[in-house]
Amino acid sequence: MQLEGRVAIVTGAAGGIGLATARALLREGARVMLAGRHQDTLDRARTELERDAPAQHIATGTCDVAHEDQVQDLVRATLRQFGRWDVAVNNAGVMHFKPIAEQVADDWRATLDVDLIGAFHLIKHAFLLMEGGGAVVNVSSVHACATEQLVAPYAAAKAALLSLTRSAAIEGKPKRIRVNAVVPGAIDTPMLWDNPNVKSGAETIDPADVGAPGDVAAAIVFLASPQAAFVNGSALLVDGGRLAHL
Repeated sequence: MQLEGRVAIVTGAAGGIGLATARALLREGARVMLAGRHQDTLDRARTELERDAPAQHIATGTCDVAHEDQVQDLVRATLRQFGRWDVAVNNAGVMHFKPIAEQVADDWRATLDVDLIGAFHLIKHAFLLMEGGGAVVNVSSVHACATEQLVAPYAAAKAALLSLTRSAAIEGKPKRIRVNAVVPGAIDTPMLWDNPNVKSGAETIDPADVGAPGDVAAAIVFLASPQAAFVNGSALLVDGGRLAHL
């Protein structure tokens, strides 16, 4: 197992890509702190994961990543529970839909605070507290590269997250912390199917271009693992080739 004895924090872990990532990390021997905003959904995720993984390898922590004090508490709880911290997966994200002409600054803050600043918070504390080195994996989106109407704050946040990945990779290298990103395309999650552009037909999704959360999780595990020891500052497309013809 590639991650035997390692400890990971996964934000947005109650479902979708986050839950699939936690499952994949556990399968590779890691112990995992599941982070999310609501304890009830985290409890359901934990119960699901415990069908295949030892209960003592899983912990939960409520955390709104937009608030640094909550991220700090999450990290401290992880260290108390497991005694170390090696992997951070910045998966928490929100997506709102509104024309630019109708947006106000608070619409941008609501997205940026989670999708970008939240990632910064966890990276900062990784740099402070991952004493033995480690790996950070940020979950961006193809919207960072090619986007659509109504999602300007989300697209901007995900593009900025790729820039943050590069900057953090530079600063993390002396600390032996690698920082990379995955760039998922259309993934079979509620975020995809609840998209008003998809529902209205403004964005057409070819079924062949829809991946599973596990497809992204596999890429995250690779970037977190020793197999990616010489991969740093990269952005790995996980989109089934969709971006190539958008």
